[in-house]
Amino acid sequence: MLRGYVKAVAKTVRGIATAIGARPKVFVAVTLGVFALNLFLPVLVLSLARKPVDAFTFNPWLSKLPEWLASGSDPVTRKVEFLSQLALAWFSAESDNPMVGREWGFVVDVPSFVRFIFTAFLFGAYFTLWVYRRDQVKHCGWAPRAGRRGGVVGVLTSVLGFSTGPCSVVGCGVPILPVVGLAFTGLPTETLRVFAKASGVAVAVVLFAVTLGVAYLGWQVGAHPTASGPHRS
Repeated sequence: MLRGYVKAVAKTVRGIATAIGARPKVFVAVTLGVFALNLFLPVLVLSLARKPVDAFTFNPWLSKLPEWLASGSDPVTRKVEFLSQLALAWFSAESDNPMVGREWGFVVDVPSFVRFIFTAFLFGAYFTLWVYRRDQVKHCGWAPRAGRRGGVVGVLTSVLGFSTGPCSVVGCGVPILPVVGLAFTGLPTETLRVFAKASGVAVAVVLFAVTLGVAYLGWQVGAHPTASGPHRS
């Protein structure tokens, strides 16, 4: 049985590699597009719901990060804990009230950045596999409805993922909010906390669903890797 699982995993990986190799432009376009949306959609929503962004800053301490990581001044556990909370950059908008200081801020920290990359890769792989599989269907004359359903599922999970993705924010009542919650930052704090908790669940469901989709489509393509021919796009 273990051998069967290993073969299935190998077939899935081969299918993903085949689809990306045959459709590199699709993979790169979707991956970069999803990464950009994850990065800039919260800024856009906050700019519309609160006040337009007026500043972007990289964490100036990042220049000292390699030296600190290479030093033996702190234990490894301390460094891992610190990296898990490290802010890489942030967008912000100053308040019209000088007593308030900052109207809002959107922080890109290490966990967010890793999630952006992982999510972008997943959706890039999913839509690349879907395009490759769709072309297989057309080339071999198989039933086309599965391909259409796969595209609809991909779009729906994309919308759900973008709208519920958690954001590290300041000046909005709670430190973590889903993108959809950013438009309702005037609500009571308890309500926003409910949004925040729901965000974590929704993102986990979306990523799990897309991962399953990538695995399934990868397995299908791996079973018929040359059915759609050598075309690249």
